[in-house]
Amino acid sequence: MQVESFDAIIIGAGQAGPALAARCAREGLRTAVIERGHFGGTCVNVGCVPTKTMVASARAIHMARRGSEFGFSAGDVEVKMARIKARKDEIVLKSRSGVQQWMQGLKNAEVIQGDAKFIGSQTVRIGARTLTAPRIFINVGGRSVVPDLAGLSDVPYLDNASIMELTEVPDHLVVVGGSYIGLEFAQMMRRFGAQVTVVERSAKLLSREDEDVSDGIRAILEAEGVAFQMGAECLSLSRDAGRVVVGAVCGAESSAVVASHVLLAVGRRPNTDGLGLEAAGIKLDERGYIVVDEQLRTSSKGVWAVGDCNGRGAFTHTAWNDHEIVAANLFDRDPRRVSDRIPCYALFIDPALGRVGMTEREVRATGRPALLAKMPMQRVSRAREAGETLGFMKVLVDADTNRLLGAAILGMNGDEVVHGLLDIMAADQPYTAISRAMHIHPTVSELVPTLLQQLKPLASA
Repeated sequence: MQVESFDAIIIGAGQAGPALAARCAREGLRTAVIERGHFGGTCVNVGCVPTKTMVASARAIHMARRGSEFGFSAGDVEVKMARIKARKDEIVLKSRSGVQQWMQGLKNAEVIQGDAKFIGSQTVRIGARTLTAPRIFINVGGRSVVPDLAGLSDVPYLDNASIMELTEVPDHLVVVGGSYIGLEFAQMMRRFGAQVTVVERSAKLLSREDEDVSDGIRAILEAEGVAFQMGAECLSLSRDAGRVVVGAVCGAESSAVVASHVLLAVGRRPNTDGLGLEAAGIKLDERGYIVVDEQLRTSSKGVWAVGDCNGRGAFTHTAWNDHEIVAANLFDRDPRRVSDRIPCYALFIDPALGRVGMTEREVRATGRPALLAKMPMQRVSRAREAGETLGFMKVLVDADTNRLLGAAILGMNGDEVVHGLLDIMAADQPYTAISRAMHIHPTVSELVPTLLQQLKPLASA
């Protein structure tokens, strides 16, 4: 068996992998980039890029229907799902091709397409080729969980990828799972014209969020006609005359929802099966994620795991930050760590939720003295002018250090506004660095100083 030697091997061309490949190549390392499918990973192909493209179409349709509020009429709005899909496909293809051309154009790098499997601690096989390197980076991403539901094998169902291949608007879409991915598709499809019902096992949406955030999101979606069935503890699926019957409550036939389409949106799992990780001595946790340390090293010397497959983040921005942490430690003598980063994410319904740091529930659990301020978006003149007054701003501060602990901005531009707070947290500056600043009027961000000027002691629960 002939073994080819490289200086670095990257398995998977998602968000972190290509950037690491480019850095390794720039450092003069002979690098192999292995990808079995489309370049760009989840984000480019079935995640951020296509979903946000379709969210943009849904918003344009929604605003056209609201024309009378702004003094015009667009007439009857005709939704052309096939054209929405075509626009999405065009943008995805351009992004995917850009990543592939970037990799294929790297000096010192070779792109290999195929399935990689470890056959030793620093050795992988791809088809008939066997490669070895002292540095191997695993960036294989994740995929949708298929839950164990009664009757699932008897009905057709959609996941986050296949739903974006529809060329006709569903008559009635049932979304199984009231979390981030499911809610984005729920609003999107409702705006396209589908009847939408979200079925969730728990008593509230988005279990990690505070009650007011969860309730605020539900109110936004209900205002647009999305229906909810919460506490659906006995989910089941069956067929009836070409439709899908979704049972939600134990022993209660009246709770069944008859749908044309069902979307399963109950979580993600890592693509770590089939990699032969045991041959390399790479440990997995009970959920199948690769166990890594603070600098993303696995249990096997010379092997790192980055992106969704390591369980240390489930977002494109955490995957990119993984690449930065690895590159800083390997090449820059900069001991960056996963624990250095501040948790942050967004829910891209419209208006969006921007979240940083701790929730109010988490702050209360610490028992520390804290301050809280909350303000409805109706107070924001820019939101009133735009007719976007749903939602609120909430921020929490450590009462002893005056450092920001966390924030939730649910409302117009919330996913952008929240970064001002995130930057102050990253800089380890007191909240007064914002509360005393002069912001531009009229903007959404101008109300953040006003919000912080209204901080009061966090009341007992």
